[in-house]
Amino acid sequence: MSHARPRLRTALVVLAAATALALTGCSAETVDAGDSADSGSWPRTIEHENGSTEIPAKPENIVSTSITLTGTLLAIDAPVTATATTTPSEITDDDGYFAQWADVAADRDVVELYPDLTFDEEAVIAAAPDLIVVSASGADSTVEQYDQLSAIAPTIVLDYGSHTWQELAEQLGEATGHEDEAEEAVSDFDARVAEVADAITVPEGTANAIVWNGTENDTAFAKPEGSHGKLLEALGFDIQGADDSLDTSTQSRNDFAFVSIENAVGALTGETVFLISGGDAKVDDLKSAAVMANAPAVASGALHPLGDTSFRIDYYSGLQIVDAVEKQFG
Repeated sequence: MSHARPRLRTALVVLAAATALALTGCSAETVDAGDSADSGSWPRTIEHENGSTEIPAKPENIVSTSITLTGTLLAIDAPVTATATTTPSEITDDDGYFAQWADVAADRDVVELYPDLTFDEEAVIAAAPDLIVVSASGADSTVEQYDQLSAIAPTIVLDYGSHTWQELAEQLGEATGHEDEAEEAVSDFDARVAEVADAITVPEGTANAIVWNGTENDTAFAKPEGSHGKLLEALGFDIQGADDSLDTSTQSRNDFAFVSIENAVGALTGETVFLISGGDAKVDDLKSAAVMANAPAVASGALHPLGDTSFRIDYYSGLQIVDAVEKQFG
């Protein structure tokens, strides 16, 4: 569904640039981040993946170049006004906003910073942000443009590949002055997880959580220490990842191991298998793959889809995963 959001224009580039550069040019005494967070005082210095950044005042106009991190900003009620969007697909609305929080973004008048995750420096300048949020990795990362962005406004880099959304909420809460809202969002989420964990019947044995990409591509196995593994384990499942020796990833990562189709059937040992980023069609496709027929969960039919929006976990998609588990095991 399209919400006919306006796209950010670059007509006021010169004025916006002057304003943004003036803000970043102001100097202020460095304050310990922990002390300032407790007192609500500004400026505060935030430690992040690319070092440290001083934020002179509580942000009122946040720009997110990471569509993944936008969901957590919305969850803690931070004043995000513009976000990068992606190419519309089954995981987005018609405008390229992630489907799990598209309605929330529309209600808060969050505009498109630039489409298709195609970095546009002029669009960022025109937004005149007082804080820019960047992801350290992934298709929505603009970490290579960190110096350019830092010249526009204070910029922080977060790694959603190595942290749960709850950990990211804590970091963003400190950076935005929304610590209380972050704590409340996490508390509400964890309470819902505990409620469902008590209500469902967890099958005996181990479980895998995978992104099934068909027989022509590697299968992604969620690691127990990753966001999906931690959430499903909090719900009571014993999540098993693939052996490290099978991982074809070229870079070290904490969320998924990618396994070739030749090795996937041997790694898919769980009596229960969760399918990330897909619904019944993904289940049917996995069942139809002859090479996977001997995997225990495929043979028994214990395949459980977590939904199209389940690949990147934030507050909103996380609750959708919890709801899906409750429906299938309640």
